[in-house]
Order: sequence, then structure tokens, then C-alpha cells
Amino acid sequence: MSTKTGILCIGEILWDALPSALYLGGAPLNVCYHLNRFGINASIASRVGRDRLGSEAINRIRRKGIPVDQIQEDNDYETGFVCVELSTSGDPTYNIIEPVAWDYIRLTQSLKNKAQQCWGLVFGSLAQRNDVSRHTIQQLWEFDIKKILDMNLRTPFVDKSIIYDSLSVSDIVKMNEDELNQLSDWYGFSADTPKAVEQVARKFDCRLVCVTRGADGAMLYREGEWYEHKGFPVKAKDAVGAGDAFLAALLHGIKNNKKSSELLPFANATGALVAQKDGATPAYSIQDILVELEETGRE
Repeated sequence: MSTKTGILCIGEILWDALPSALYLGGAPLNVCYHLNRFGINASIASRVGRDRLGSEAINRIRRKGIPVDQIQEDNDYETGFVCVELSTSGDPTYNIIEPVAWDYIRLTQSLKNKAQQCWGLVFGSLAQRNDVSRHTIQQLWEFDIKKILDMNLRTPFVDKSIIYDSLSVSDIVKMNEDELNQLSDWYGFSADTPKAVEQVARKFDCRLVCVTRGADGAMLYREGEWYEHKGFPVKAKDAVGAGDAFLAALLHGIKNNKKSSELLPFANATGALVAQKDGATPAYSIQDILVELEETGRE
């Protein structure tokens, strides 16, 4: 039985520039934060520029108790930056600047050593838009580590071949309904969501496929069995990061050998709790999630 316990999250660290302020983010970093909230020894592997935003990012990450030893610094490229514009109705559009430091994550000996020590590797598609970071991520697939794909498609950085390669190695896949529809368009999967999920699992030999459905909760297909949870009706204050918290809670349950029927209620409660708070990485405890479950009730 494996004694590996840590999780390595690799990919983008970036600043979201909204009209109101700058916010530190990036899906892998958010997932890493939430994993640490659950007491899981999670690290973030990324790259920032040797600039003011890079220094501030490292300082903030360190203050949140997240290890920074796998955050590389770059002399040539600036720290990741996203320009977010809001329409009159409040809908955001994103301009993810390139090239930036996280496009050039290097495969160092230190990073390889870290991967060898970890139970799981969380990665997405966005950080694979550049050859350098893509090569590093794909080299880490060679280690004896659970591959966890957080699909996270971001136009225009959507490459069918990269998604195919990522799905082909993944043990655990999390996606939303729009991303599932994209796969169905590419591969001719069924228009029926459960059937399409089963086709994804068979085609790519994934042991667990989870599809989040926004306010309608989530569905989970695990080794031939179906589980569904309708989610919790809450008044969202800030939904940014809720999906990242959901994934961290799901992995927490899997690592702790929870029954499949228990995974989604806990993950949905975590996402609901975070959605009611400001920012993608608010402070909370497992007890807070249990209270959320108690107050809203199990489905």
C-alpha cells in the first residue's frame, strides 16, 4: 500500500485585474490552497517573474501557509496577468496575457523529486498552451502518481490534441457541462449527459469522471457506478474559486477512502460555503463545511 500522501498542483499563478482591484489566482493555486485547508500537504509548482507582482504573489502564498519551494522565478517573462472586463450586465470576458512566466515552468530535479513523493498530480489544460510548461507537465505524467485533470478550458487556448493526451493519462477527471459538450462535439459522444460521461470514461480509461453542473450540483461516474447530488441552494456572494474548492474537497474524500455516495455532498457543501464568502481562497474549516451540510441537509 502506498504511503504517499502529498498532492502537487502544477500550472498558472496569475493576477486577475478586475475594475475594482487585483486578485491573486490561478486554478492550480486555488486548488492547492483548499487542499491545505483540509490538512493535505499540497504544493504549487509554477513560475513568476522577478518583478513586483511576482514578489507579492510569493509573499501572499507563503502567508497562506502554502509551500513556495516549487515556485520558480523568471528573469525574462513577467508574472501572469489577466485583464477582466465586465459587461453592463456583469458578465466577464478574459484576456489571458501571453507569454508570461508560468508558460515556462522548467522540469528541475527538485520538481521531479517532489512528484516522486506525492500521491496525486493536479493539472489542467491552460498551463499547457506553451511547449515549455507542457513538456514539464507531461514529463511528470511518467511518475507513479495519480493524474488528476481539472479540465478548465479557456478560449482561445483550447487544443484538441492536448486535451486528448491529458485525458488519456488521467485517473480522475473533473469538468463542467460545457466542457463535456466540447468533448462530445469532438468525439461524437452522446447528447445525453450520463451516456457521454460513460463514453469519456471508456474511451480514455478514466477511473472517475465528475461533471459539475453549477446550481444543479454535480454527477459522478466511478468505476461503473453513478452518483448524483443536486447541490445546495445558497445565495452566492462570490462564486470565483467555488469549483476549485469543490475539487479539493472531492480529492480529500477520495484520499480518506470515503464512500462514493459521500463524496458529492461534501464537495458541494464546500463549494457552496466558499461561494458565500469573498474571494477564491477564504478562511474556513472542515467543521464549517459539516455545519453547512447540517443546515442545508443531505440530498
